[in-house]
Amino acid sequence: MYAKIQITGKIEVVTGMHIGGSSAFAAIGAVDSPVIKDVRTNLPMIPGSSLKGKMRTLLAKTYNGNGKMPAKPDDDDERLIRLFGSAKKERLKRSRIIISDMVMCNDKELREQGLQSMTEVKFENSINRLTAVANPRQIERAVRGSQFDIDFIYEVEEENEIVEDFETLSQGMKLLQYDYLGGHGSRGYGKVKFNDLQADVVIGEVSDEIMADCNEKLKGV
Repeated sequence: MYAKIQITGKIEVVTGMHIGGSSAFAAIGAVDSPVIKDVRTNLPMIPGSSLKGKMRTLLAKTYNGNGKMPAKPDDDDERLIRLFGSAKKERLKRSRIIISDMVMCNDKELREQGLQSMTEVKFENSINRLTAVANPRQIERAVRGSQFDIDFIYEVEEENEIVEDFETLSQGMKLLQYDYLGGHGSRGYGKVKFNDLQADVVIGEVSDEIMADCNEKLKGV
């Protein structure tokens, strides 16, 4: 069968989030580590590859059984290969899930609450234990309360595998909520949560029973 299921919802930033952009042309005195931004709106964004890669990494630790990841993504558990794909010659498989880039969507609401900028600059300072010399730096973060619209497309290949794939995907999102997205997570950055998740058939046909099961999986995130 051939069908596509769209998953919509929102990612909300719970603590300031840093997903790095380029600082190659930063002026003297500028932020050392800026966040990646949408070139048209200059608003923070979440690359689909960042979200997809983080979820796959967390799932790989889970499905490997001992908390360690295989050396290469192509050696992941079969359930992950099925959902995220593999480039290995003998296991060549296209990803069933497409995760689009996400641009901040609630900037107007935050401005109405008094925010002047959709990012903040966090001053970090590491100190050499032997010399006591400080190494200050400035890290830009998407502000707490930022929201990003989710747009996932799941491509149906085997009807009897849809619900299990949604279980895997939902588990990846749940694991991420107890981890972090972006950099500097050990310092408290990048805690996120998923809201208003909903799956709908946009191409082809999938039974109402299967879709009900898929949405039930998403509710567990």
